[in-house]
Amino acid sequence: MTLVNQTAERGGQNVPLRFLKTYPMEIILAALVIFLILVAPGFASISNVLNVLRTVSMLGIIAFGMTAVIISGEIDLSVGAGAALAGCIVAWFADRFGDVLGDWGAVTAGFAVALSLGFTLGYLTGRFRQWFNVPTFITTLALFAALRGVANLITGGFPLSSFPLGFDFLGGGYLFGIPFPVYIFGLTFAGMHFLMKYTSFGREIYAVGGNMEAARLSGIDIWKVKALTLGLTGGLTAVSGTLIASQIGAGTGTTATGMELDVIAAVIIGGTSLFGGKGRIWGTLIGVLFLGCISNGMTLMNVSEYWQYVVRGGIILGAVLLNQVLERVR
Repeated sequence: MTLVNQTAERGGQNVPLRFLKTYPMEIILAALVIFLILVAPGFASISNVLNVLRTVSMLGIIAFGMTAVIISGEIDLSVGAGAALAGCIVAWFADRFGDVLGDWGAVTAGFAVALSLGFTLGYLTGRFRQWFNVPTFITTLALFAALRGVANLITGGFPLSSFPLGFDFLGGGYLFGIPFPVYIFGLTFAGMHFLMKYTSFGREIYAVGGNMEAARLSGIDIWKVKALTLGLTGGLTAVSGTLIASQIGAGTGTTATGMELDVIAAVIIGGTSLFGGKGRIWGTLIGVLFLGCISNGMTLMNVSEYWQYVVRGGIILGAVLLNQVLERVR
């Protein structure tokens, strides 16, 4: 056997291994889907697939923004409370200003306020990191409590459901047989994928997260990049919160409790490094779908809710360990 043939043979033998190294979560997700099709009653039905897609859409919209935040070397723990507050703001505007602005005018104004507030709070979180050297972990932990409190103050602790007729379509309706939130989810994925991979701002996010000092010396305004990234995530949180309020038909301060943990879990499962500088929007998409499938599958199999928490914790830890091992192998 010639040297060329030996080399080709060795290369051919390494193809499966290289594929496994490059697409570990895609392979695991495919295996999970096949397993659930076999053991979970009704998992492969069209109605259930659409239900899973609707559920992961709310989570994924925020997770795509969170991916950019973590790649930049920061984190946001306030997104669950932010989503609740956004829904409450829209509901409050619909309740108070429906007669003045018209039903849809009030909803539009409420969404504009929620979107602006989400972006502003995220942006200021990044600037607080610059001005006072306060880690975003601490700032967003404070917002985690404060925003939930403000949401309950706005609603008086009770659900506000003064939405106009047809508002439920945004979170619960179908367009051409597909849940409407899935379209928002797809557009957000496409936009964030393009931003991170094909724009100078996306490259700056990776540079800042990979080596902040080197990025600063190369002329990048590192604090502006971090602040804008956090602001973008705050805006996406408002979008998701509005869709959730539409789906449940009310704005309530208890909405999206614990959502921030699922968002971060999806990003980590997708291969984004908590140390910053590494990650993909595509990976987060896989992470979101993985969490959605396993949660839905366990529900269909009547797995105890307590065991579901245990499984989720194990998955997060396993994903971190897998990414660490693969990183060393690469």
